[in-house]
Amino acid sequence: MRYPEGIAANPATGEIYVGTFDSGSSANKLLRFSKSGHLIAQKEFGSAFLLGLGFNGADGKVYILNMGASKVQRIAAQFNASTPVEDVATVPQVGAPGPRSVGNPDGSTDTISFGSSSFPAPNAMVFDAAGNLYISDSFQGAIFRIANVAACVTPCVATTLKHDPLLATAGFPPFGANGLAFNADQSVMFIANTGDHRVLRMGMATTDLSVFAESINGADGLLFDADSGRLWVAANQADEIVGLNAAGRVVARLGGFEGIRKDGTPKGLLFPASMVIVGGEMYVTNLALPLTPAVGDEPEEDVTRWTVSRIKVPKR
Repeated sequence: MRYPEGIAANPATGEIYVGTFDSGSSANKLLRFSKSGHLIAQKEFGSAFLLGLGFNGADGKVYILNMGASKVQRIAAQFNASTPVEDVATVPQVGAPGPRSVGNPDGSTDTISFGSSSFPAPNAMVFDAAGNLYISDSFQGAIFRIANVAACVTPCVATTLKHDPLLATAGFPPFGANGLAFNADQSVMFIANTGDHRVLRMGMATTDLSVFAESINGADGLLFDADSGRLWVAANQADEIVGLNAAGRVVARLGGFEGIRKDGTPKGLLFPASMVIVGGEMYVTNLALPLTPAVGDEPEEDVTRWTVSRIKVPKR
């Protein structure tokens, strides 16, 4: 398979789930691996490319953000090739957010206006302790919520929690709201904005948004590590995972790109997209997706075999 993007894990079994984001193919799949990396099962999704994944212990199912179909779906965690996929909800069309004003050092102001595209683009997800599911939308600049998703009667209703210009982007890569993570007490949601190279902070009591960290090159997947108190960020354009402390300062770096092996796999990290921690180890999808139209200027073009990396999580 090409272009592994989303990742999730069943903490009880250690099994790892990976979805592919191959927009130029009809061979997208959901893959199920043992904790040792053995492929157990795969489920065909055809041309519908998959992004965010999440394991929900409340119903023992893997939740899938099908970006191609703008849907939330789910499947039994012990799936095989014949296990049915259930549609949970359709992501609403809310359109682009309003314009954003940006101040300049000389006191002037620039205004960023976003296009009118209403294509829903669900990208990342996170569950809270009450079983509510939160979904980021990279094109519409929004966060949606499905209440008690394991118990809702399908089709479930996804309501808009936040629709804000800070969640959209005019930058590169062209994805706004992306990775999601809660802090330890779930009073704060962290949101990656990939194109703006930022991590945002949203208080759940007020839904007020602010910038938590800047200059995270291609901030993609997020993961809060309760053991260390760090917020891990997949910096997909820097080919590394960075750890942020409570002040938003980079205090740790993992990975790095070291070239392409003879077998066509990246050595180290190459366009890391998402990660999950199981048993003190972090599993990272190496999306290795070429983004620029020029030929021959990106190492991703030389990849012929795609990988998931495993990194020991530092305790400090």
